[in-house]
Amino acid sequence: MNLFKKIFSSEKKETLDKGLEKTKTSFFSKLSKAVAGKSKVDDEVLDNLEEVLVTSDVGVETTLKIIERIEDRVSRDKYLGTEELNQILREEIAGLLSETNIGEATEFTIPEDKKPYVIMVVGVNGVGKTTTIGKLAYQFKKQGKKVVLGAADTFRAAAIDQLQIWAERVGVPIVKQNMGSDPASVAFDTLKSAINQDADVVIIDTAGRLHNKVNLMNELSKVKRVMQKVVGDAPHDVLLVLDGSTGQNAFEQAKQFTKATEVTSLAVTKLDGTAKGGVVIGISDQFRIPVKYIGVGEGIEDLQVFNKYEFVDSFFK
Repeated sequence: MNLFKKIFSSEKKETLDKGLEKTKTSFFSKLSKAVAGKSKVDDEVLDNLEEVLVTSDVGVETTLKIIERIEDRVSRDKYLGTEELNQILREEIAGLLSETNIGEATEFTIPEDKKPYVIMVVGVNGVGKTTTIGKLAYQFKKQGKKVVLGAADTFRAAAIDQLQIWAERVGVPIVKQNMGSDPASVAFDTLKSAINQDADVVIIDTAGRLHNKVNLMNELSKVKRVMQKVVGDAPHDVLLVLDGSTGQNAFEQAKQFTKATEVTSLAVTKLDGTAKGGVVIGISDQFRIPVKYIGVGEGIEDLQVFNKYEFVDSFFK
């Protein structure tokens, strides 16, 4: 069965196609230059392709993996025409993504046996963390889930205010304290409140200061420990939000945060405003952490569940 023949929601797919437009245009203009005047895939084409992938923010290590896979196919098939390169790239990139992104979720789902299901959101300021939390809350609420937000980024008054605005916009309760309060105390109160309200999902915002990794590590560890006094196995998901438009900087942030805490999933935002969408492929491959959500627009509906086949289909459409 051809994995790319799947039927996707047309509206969602249109948003994804549009969101990846800049990345796709940039990638294919580079690719057409790389194979100009060539009829077969040879060493020169592969060298050019390597440069195309690296400059499209796929990342050096992931690029080398893709090139190696294509070299294997060239040596097996002896003659590989440049017109076949698109399909081969498409298959190899989907194959790489499949190694990390197991399953094909198309909806915003949570396990039925975890109640409340606790998501701790991490990431530096400015990556779209609060917006992602608000859009996630909207999606879960739309499914009839009872959602509670926790404003545990207590180091910036703006962070608490922004989350409050999202809570009001979506129509979900928020637990907050004054700026400068202990983040772990906010997380504790949020879980207590969620249990009292029989909530299905809890989403906790945390501070994203990377200038001192030791402090960040200690703080996130403390938040986790305190949450576990209320819900023994919390958090069930540690979601790292990365700004896709920063390209290689997103790799660096992922590196720092995966050292500071155990990250279990990723959200890559702001893909609609950038030609750096290739970063999703590299980050997914390098960190072996599934990309769960992608942001492809500013609308409340424009946070999507990441589906590797949809993504590759839009990328190569």
